[in-house]
Amino acid sequence: MQPLLSPELALLAALLGACIGSFLNVVAWRLPRQESVVRPRSHCPHCGTTLRWFENVPVLSWLLLRGRCRHCGSAIAVRYPAVELLCAGLFVAAAAAPAVVSAAGSSLSGSPAWLVVLAGWLLISLLLPMVLIDLDQLWLPEPLCRWGVVLGLVVSAIAGFSQGDVPGRSLLLWHLLAASAGLLGFEATSAMAQKLLGKPALGLGDAKLAAMLGAWLGLTGLGLTVMLSVFGGALLGVIGLVSGRLKRGQPFPFGPFLAAGGLAVWCAGNSFWLQRFSLWLGWGAL
Repeated sequence: MQPLLSPELALLAALLGACIGSFLNVVAWRLPRQESVVRPRSHCPHCGTTLRWFENVPVLSWLLLRGRCRHCGSAIAVRYPAVELLCAGLFVAAAAAPAVVSAAGSSLSGSPAWLVVLAGWLLISLLLPMVLIDLDQLWLPEPLCRWGVVLGLVVSAIAGFSQGDVPGRSLLLWHLLAASAGLLGFEATSAMAQKLLGKPALGLGDAKLAAMLGAWLGLTGLGLTVMLSVFGGALLGVIGLVSGRLKRGQPFPFGPFLAAGGLAVWCAGNSFWLQRFSLWLGWGAL
């Protein structure tokens, strides 16, 4: 079986992803604190010492330093190398996406491979800090959501122009409609829950994230993303309640489920998930 990605390209994608992941750790830490993500340089959050280049090598520095600051000895959270490794893996998956979506179908399946890869890396770079911030703060930063919508529509316009046919030329319109549907649909769901249950089911940030994913994935991709995120959130909620880690009525972030669902749809393609849902729900083969 022909590999989706050569070992050399996979390694390059992983190295780039680890470096980007290191920067995204900084974004997730500083953005909620309204600090610049570029100045000052990376430093220990405990003693404030600026890190040398060899103390800031993704994953490797954490291992060599045994998870502690070289200057003050304070523990460095395992989350930092974990995010770098996660971003590396996602970059490899996104680099393999053109070979997958050409067979599995997506709104960008007729676009050049370089556009699909770069767009996937950009989408990961937007979603990962949003997930980290939502896990920490139960808050999705509006600037990232807003820029995510804009960039998603720009990518859709470029993809539609590159495809050249009639469906391609209407790609931007469909993705704009999907972004609007995501925003309005989630806001309507939250308002309905507010009326029936006395509290909103979803935050406004979730609606903006849904709009962003609609801009990138289109209507079909957004629908699949919502289905995956609802199933994932319900499963984790049940596990949390049964294990006692989650109390009834306790809020937990939904953004990570939306992001994970969106990336799963981006990397595997619409047809793959349509077939899976058809089998899971007993609809028969599509």
